[in-house]
Amino acid sequence: MQHARPLTRRSLLGAAAVVAVSAMALTGCVAGEGSSGQAAATGSTSGGTLNIDFATYNPLSLVIKDQGWLEASLKDRGVTVNWIQSAGSNKANEALRSGAIDVGSTAGSAALLARSNGSPIRTISIYSQPEWAAMVAPAGSGITSVADLKGKSVAATKGTDPYFFLLQALEQAGLKPGDVTVQNLQHADGRTALENGSVQAWSGLDPIMAGAEQKGAKLFYRNLDFNTYGFLNATESFLKDKPELAQAVVNAYEKARAWAAANPDQTARILADVAGLDLAVAKTVVLERSNLDVDAAPGEAQRKVLEKIGPTFVETGDVKTQKQIDDAVASLLDDSLVKKADPSAIKGS
Repeated sequence: MQHARPLTRRSLLGAAAVVAVSAMALTGCVAGEGSSGQAAATGSTSGGTLNIDFATYNPLSLVIKDQGWLEASLKDRGVTVNWIQSAGSNKANEALRSGAIDVGSTAGSAALLARSNGSPIRTISIYSQPEWAAMVAPAGSGITSVADLKGKSVAATKGTDPYFFLLQALEQAGLKPGDVTVQNLQHADGRTALENGSVQAWSGLDPIMAGAEQKGAKLFYRNLDFNTYGFLNATESFLKDKPELAQAVVNAYEKARAWAAANPDQTARILADVAGLDLAVAKTVVLERSNLDVDAAPGEAQRKVLEKIGPTFVETGDVKTQKQIDDAVASLLDDSLVKKADPSAIKGS
């Protein structure tokens, strides 16, 4: 059983130092207008709306929203910042595809699925390397291994990391997807179904999963390698038409990464307030199961993960051909904004 590398105060502060020196941190991307970080704060383009998501599974988005950095930095340009909550990667992908948001937070697996099926998105930043998915059973359950799931009903949100975590776990245990009954429920509804007995197990997602764990639920199977990275995605039209605005978003994400490293307790408190969690649970999520000390530039590490999970999409029929997977892997990742990121261009302390 593998666990996420704890994000200790020492590693957090180390990450802050790295960010300050290299200006290469996590970026929340959105695409905008311009290319240089400084131009993003003082660019000539004015007016319009930045539609960007926030999600409890993306702590950096919560920090940026809470601190009001984008609003302060884009005010002089007349840009309105419109925050929309994503309840899961599937919802973020729906909003990106429809144009309801310019930038959205998903798991890497979900971004690959969307791109493979024609969604015009690109990943512009990596916001975390989390252990955010695991298999969960209710208190007192006799389920202790993935093999015990045969013939059982399992809640999972299709199109998200917990769903693909379930598929990988079943395969490793020698089971097929058809050996279980998957109840396609949004993450919070999956927890409710587990607690009221509607399902026997749940492929959970933090921080909802951590809340259930505090109430007695058991994480009976964990595997860090089955969790894909946190991907910050932007629509291609947004990146093309508003590069300076996109750069401003990435700058803000990099600033948030450094801020979270220097203020871990306050980051946990922000998560607790938004997600309705006890502070102790939020600290577990932020400090132990959300590795924010990760290279923000989408690259080879993520490509390897996507190449591993890709064939599963074809086997389950979520994507028709392997060529669609290969083309998506080759075109999804874009590190250009992270390489130019300048957190000092973002207003606010």
